[in-house]
Amino acid sequence: MLFGKPRDINDPSLFHSISLIPFLAWVGLGVDGLSSCAYGPDESFRALFGLKMHGTDQLMNLPELAILLAIATTITVAVISWSYAGLIEHFPYSGGGYGVATKLPYFGLISGCALLVDYVLTVTTSVASSVDQIFNVIPTEFHSYKLGVEFLMIGGLVLLNLRGVKESINVIVPIFLLFVATHLALMAGVILMHPEAIGTHVTALHASMKSDESHLGIWLILVIFMQAYSRGAGTYTGIEAVSNGVSAMREPQVTNAKWTMLYMAVSLAVTAGGLMICYLLADLSPVTGRTMNGLLVEKVNFGTWFTWLTLGSEAGLLLFAAQTGYIGGPRVMANMALDGWVPRRFSSLSDRLTSHYGVLMVGAAAIGSLIYTRGSVDMLVTMYAINVFVTFSLSQLGMTRFSWARRKRKGQGVVPILLHSFSFILCMGILVAVVILKFEQGAWVTIFVTGVLIILCLLIQRHYRRVREKLTELNAQLGDMQTLAGTAPAEVPEMNPKKQTAVFLVNSYGGLGIHTLLIALKTFPGQFSQIYFASVGVLDSGNFKGTEEVVRLKADRQKTIDHYVLLAHTLGLAAAGEYTLGTDPVDEATELCLSIRHKYPKSVFFAGKLLFEAEKWYFPLLHNETAFAISRRLQLQGIPTVVMPIRILKFEG
Repeated sequence: MLFGKPRDINDPSLFHSISLIPFLAWVGLGVDGLSSCAYGPDESFRALFGLKMHGTDQLMNLPELAILLAIATTITVAVISWSYAGLIEHFPYSGGGYGVATKLPYFGLISGCALLVDYVLTVTTSVASSVDQIFNVIPTEFHSYKLGVEFLMIGGLVLLNLRGVKESINVIVPIFLLFVATHLALMAGVILMHPEAIGTHVTALHASMKSDESHLGIWLILVIFMQAYSRGAGTYTGIEAVSNGVSAMREPQVTNAKWTMLYMAVSLAVTAGGLMICYLLADLSPVTGRTMNGLLVEKVNFGTWFTWLTLGSEAGLLLFAAQTGYIGGPRVMANMALDGWVPRRFSSLSDRLTSHYGVLMVGAAAIGSLIYTRGSVDMLVTMYAINVFVTFSLSQLGMTRFSWARRKRKGQGVVPILLHSFSFILCMGILVAVVILKFEQGAWVTIFVTGVLIILCLLIQRHYRRVREKLTELNAQLGDMQTLAGTAPAEVPEMNPKKQTAVFLVNSYGGLGIHTLLIALKTFPGQFSQIYFASVGVLDSGNFKGTEEVVRLKADRQKTIDHYVLLAHTLGLAAAGEYTLGTDPVDEATELCLSIRHKYPKSVFFAGKLLFEAEKWYFPLLHNETAFAISRRLQLQGIPTVVMPIRILKFEG
């Protein structure tokens, strides 16, 4: 009831039914960017009030700078979105900014870790801000319940995402459309109510700049502007999500992703820039415990119903903006798992074809960050913005290098180089400003957590690298055995269901499987005259990209079975085999083994397991222990199963 029934990977309409058209992708992936209009413009505008004059205790306000902030916000959204459209075109399936940064040594690791922390903070920031919108219209005596409500919301989103991406997005659509409609009406209402105010404020800005420049100095004004601009950095946080979610879109995926990016860029620029202008036109000033959007709705006064609809849609959209963290976070984690930076299990999919381990990890980490910050949106936005711009900066640096190499190789023009270089300078400038201005208000926490995560990833990859080295040594021990398949006799014995059969669970054709076969035959000499091979093709985030990949996986499994059958024939044994596809190797292998047992009642099952000389406590976290899990299930069914240990000596993990 909570997770939904399993999806059939052999269904030819599967990829069409779970993929997203540009509109749904805009809703699901663009919701993070658009919902940031609830706190990004708010943070920028607040930074223009309560400023201390240099050398005095006198406070001053510079609200007219909101016009320049709106222009700067629109330009920033346009530049970053345009540059990410190029990233989508050249790196559609490699995990967005993570894939681009991997072209630079170790930058991919930094970008991936920054993205993981970023997506966790996407969940926490969106949920905390959503609750703030709700409690705008709730008496203060109930504000002590805010944290509990936030915990419930994060848990609910975990369950929703375990059902699948498209189903969770279908829930968001009406709230998303209501948000767009109410905020357009809100901005239009403010402009129509103050038609002459725009010209007045532009004139006031010009006069104020001249006056302020004379007694404050142009550099101090620039510092104030940059502080306000950097405080609104959370406005741009959703742009990365589209490039990271290309594989979730319907064919043609790159074209649809570009349209999605355009939809999001236009809606974000219009809403964020428009709200800042409206704060100024409505002569608003920050009020403790109230959001700027809440004050704006109150000032327009279209009626209580409109207030509830506007703030309710804002709260709902913010809640579902956390959806981006549950989509993007597991995808990045899966790409990093395939590269060996995080445990392999994070690349696996559930029978609902969701990255269940990633969803659970993002939810748990979001609850941890919520406990640490106590739901403080100001602190969360600061922490959030830092890693967003770490990723932006590394992505644009990678794209600059890629564009330069492409220009040399294919004679490409200089426009992409200039675009990505400017975007890199812009993003790097915002990053430096946020770190300097907000170091003690949460910036250091993000830097520390990201640094610890990078160190852990380096240790994990070192372990996997050493395992690969040992497997290479294991293969080398076989000598010509791996190429022996191919010299089989012209006539081979046929399989007999009544004879005793050794069934071997194999993965790829190589050292582990061949060693398991040879050791079993040596341990039980003359016991088995026929062999059956069983293999499971695991559908994970690395090959779940379309029907072509599924076909390729099937061909790979069949090729593996054919190699082992040929090897058995070479050894003078009757042999056959079969494979199945699935998302869980233990479940699929168990079902396959039960089916084989029904065909060959006198079968004994064998699986190989790498046995390290000195196993550490963390090995089970990095390896799935598949052989033991399958043997336990089969033994519970009364089926004899043997796990053959393949020893790895002198291994320091």
